[in-house]
Amino acid sequence: MTGDIAISPLYPVAEDFAAALHAWMGYLAVERVLADKTLDAYGRDLRQFTEFLNGQLGCPPALGDVERLRPRDFRAFLSDRREEGASSRSLARTLSAIRSFFRFLENEELAHNRALLQVATPKIPHGIPKPLSVAKAKSVITDAAYVKSGRAPEWVGVRDIAVLTLLYGSGLRISEALGLDRKDAPRRERPSLIVKGKGGKERMVPVLPISVEATARYLHLCPITVQPDEPLFLGQKGGRLSPRIIQLVMQKLRVTLGLPETATPHALRHSFATHLLGNGADLRQIQELLGHASLSSTQAYTEVDRKRLLKIYENAHPRAADQLSLDLDRDGAN
Repeated sequence: MTGDIAISPLYPVAEDFAAALHAWMGYLAVERVLADKTLDAYGRDLRQFTEFLNGQLGCPPALGDVERLRPRDFRAFLSDRREEGASSRSLARTLSAIRSFFRFLENEELAHNRALLQVATPKIPHGIPKPLSVAKAKSVITDAAYVKSGRAPEWVGVRDIAVLTLLYGSGLRISEALGLDRKDAPRRERPSLIVKGKGGKERMVPVLPISVEATARYLHLCPITVQPDEPLFLGQKGGRLSPRIIQLVMQKLRVTLGLPETATPHALRHSFATHLLGNGADLRQIQELLGHASLSSTQAYTEVDRKRLLKIYENAHPRAADQLSLDLDRDGAN
């Protein structure tokens, strides 16, 4: 279990602190049902924090020491991590992990300290998803079979198309598509999937006929017999297909089709959401289809669509360039 690492020697802490860490990691895994990668990241964050406290105190910290921490202690830790090269995004996650641990301590009446509330979260640079155009996305799922290695059998290229059509057609994460088992394969009589997303949360997504057909053709050509509880998408040696293989396919497609460097498997998921929004889909519906826990994550696609509409306006309106120039002149004067 991932939570077991909380009491390992990697954490230079006193016995009561170690027991609290172990209980917290168990809570995150069982009650919060966080993904293994998130648990591992939170574990690393707390290890770095306890190592810092150990260095500051000159001895393994106990829960009593936690109650005496002041805002400047937390800021010193973040400054120390920044000097080691940690990004703002990494620091924000670290602070989130520490806050989660301190809330747990307070809820369990193990320790109480509100000093952390006075520490601001590092600002994360604003970024928006970078989808492909509709034409480029279509070319990806039709041309993938032609970029396989010359020695690879036909079924490998067909498999790649089946995976890519699920990423774009259903908005799946690559881990969700490759985590499917044979029994989960979409069928004509069941054009939908139950996928397990982040934190083990399940959701139902629709599957396009083209994805059903691509998956059926892959299974027909695949020479390896697959049992219901075995992986749906296989590598050439018979194990579950690695995400790296699909990433390499997209890398080759970038060269073959002249796609931007942002054209990754995850960009197909971004394209799915952006193209739905551009065609009138409701933001809440897109949130449900993507499996976002918060609507704020989905709202990033409205910025993409706004930029697309402005670009169309600039290119199509005969006076758009003049008006934009006038607006810039006014802004400069102000």
